[in-house]
Amino acid sequence: MDKLQEHFSKLLRETDTRFHRYMYDRINWHNRMIGLTGPRGVGKTTLVLQYIKESLRREDALYVTAEDFYFASHRLTDLADAFAKAGGKHLFVDEIHKYKDWSKELKLIYDYHPELQVVFTGSSVLDINKGASDLSRRAVMYHMQGLSFREYLKLFKGIDIARYDLADILHHRVEVADGFRPLPHFAAYLRQGYYPFALEDDFDTRLRQIINQTLESDIPQYAGINAATGRKLKQLLAIIARSVPFKPNVSSIAAMLSSSRNSIADYCLYIEEAGFIMQLRDATGGIRGLGKVDKIYLDNPNLVYALGKADADTGNVRETFFLNQIRVNHDVLSSPVSDFLVEGMTFEVGGRNKKQKQLQGVPDGYVVKDDIEAGYMNVVPLWQLGLTY
Repeated sequence: MDKLQEHFSKLLRETDTRFHRYMYDRINWHNRMIGLTGPRGVGKTTLVLQYIKESLRREDALYVTAEDFYFASHRLTDLADAFAKAGGKHLFVDEIHKYKDWSKELKLIYDYHPELQVVFTGSSVLDINKGASDLSRRAVMYHMQGLSFREYLKLFKGIDIARYDLADILHHRVEVADGFRPLPHFAAYLRQGYYPFALEDDFDTRLRQIINQTLESDIPQYAGINAATGRKLKQLLAIIARSVPFKPNVSSIAAMLSSSRNSIADYCLYIEEAGFIMQLRDATGGIRGLGKVDKIYLDNPNLVYALGKADADTGNVRETFFLNQIRVNHDVLSSPVSDFLVEGMTFEVGGRNKKQKQLQGVPDGYVVKDDIEAGYMNVVPLWQLGLTY
């Protein structure tokens, strides 16, 4: 355990606490067992280290990653036993899905050590959620996505703007500093601002590595599918990237991938839960997630530019941004008359010359326009929808 403590101390010293992700204040840190999921690269590890550094006594806490060689010859339950006996109170386990039978051992730790708080994180959302169903009475689960435009401005540019609810934005209550020009920053965010690691060099290379590792390794290894299926996931993502917003034709996709129709829905679910696509459903189900998939988008604008390159369609980028940002706090469905339906409100997304034609006769209809700084009447600037978290 000494090596683990040394590594933890080093990480803690290097942890910068000047910027917090939106999830930091949403987590109820008093729960006995907390799970934090999300795609690779969105800042989960930094978030938990910040909490330890700012809120806990060093001697009461231990942070480990399940990828550590320590676990090649030690069990997680044994570590928890030894840590609790030494007076430990807070155990943090990163990349928990890399540990075999992690959900079973977490249940044992929860039951055997009521004095010990356990916080775990994982990048493979699919496998984490499968295991979390076993922990439903014990773990409180949170899901974190990438940077909002507001967070990007704070982290990358040092520009601090308050968070606004959707209602505030629709009623034009957003206030920014005199002289602030959002549009150049917004264009930069759409290309390379969703992932915190864009602060480092070689962003495109790093993002492609995350995509490859998730599709070729994470999902096949932890979802119980073979490497050949992992390659089909990459093929499917490439097909979607060339065609977004993509209206799924299951039969034609199945033929292209030499797969059964039933497999395609599973493949899309794998890729969606890994954080690479969003499936926009219609309202036929009446409840979130039960409607028919109407369109498939890449998960965020950075992926559109990284995978689509010169073929990135401006209209698609705008719609992708809208769906990506609004889904954090609201259920978003496809609209039968326009682009999106959000809790009874209809949204049409476009450029500064977008007309009101599709919203005629539609109650609570809004035009979301790119390339404008301020809103008026039922017209809302697209960039402001990035201030909601």
